Amino acid sequence: MKLRDPATQESFTPTVRRLLAGEFAEGPGYATYRSRGTTDWLLVHTLGGRGRFGTARADVIASPGTTTLIQPGTLHDYGVEPQLQDWHFLFAHFHPRSDWLPLLDWPAVAPGILQLRPSEQTAERITGSLAECVRFQRSVLPRGELLSLNALEAALLWCDTQNPSAAQIDDRLLRAIELVDRDLTADLEVSRLARASNLSTSRFAHLFRTQLGVTPQQFVERRRLDAACRLLELTTRPVAAVGAQVGFTNPLYFSTRFRRHTGLTPTQYRRR
Repeated sequence: MKLRDPATQESFTPTVRRLLAGEFAEGPGYATYRSRGTTDWLLVHTLGGRGRFGTARADVIASPGTTTLIQPGTLHDYGVEPQLQDWHFLFAHFHPRSDWLPLLDWPAVAPGILQLRPSEQTAERITGSLAECVRFQRSVLPRGELLSLNALEAALLWCDTQNPSAAQIDDRLLRAIELVDRDLTADLEVSRLARASNLSTSRFAHLFRTQLGVTPQQFVERRRLDAACRLLELTTRPVAAVGAQVGFTNPLYFSTRFRRHTGLTPTQYRRR
């Protein structure tokens, strides 16, 4: 890579209070240069075309589906990759909350530049979350910024499932986990979760326990009981109604399993 002329014009540096997100579809000539980088983190998720991030040694290429993260204080020298001459991407400048920092420990492809190459399915989930982040950023809702931050956190959590330095979960299991979280009152028998994962029941059950440390049945029950805890804390709904809302049709069985999970009956838990 050719070194930049010292006289290269500096690009505008945005002022980011918490989050600035958007979507660009750029053609030939698009480029950004900030010699001192920014004080925030910059996440770029490529949807189409190809981008380039310049470094002292060689360009880092951003192809469709890749997610790139630039650390604060890192040179910003990026733009449309010359060969394809177009680049469509979602981006987010942000100051992370302290509990997000473990989610930003990605593999480095150059000093200050980190990159993941998620699976096709996970890339779609990241795209969906970042698109929501952009949509809420533009919203006039009173809590639009918080909704936008929540969507960005969801994108980072999906990225974390593809981080080789983090605990890996098979993409097929992620389909089953999504199915559980989508509707806790649904039929969540092991056979149905296995079908959603395109695995045999025995293979699914073995893989699930190996990667998550619990059986699928235990996982579903924990999800239901954790949701029941939140409903008991945040609503005044009757205990039986709470149980039904998280998938327990028998109130007595719900109370029994809840007590085993928390050490308290649902009524005692709410009073506490």
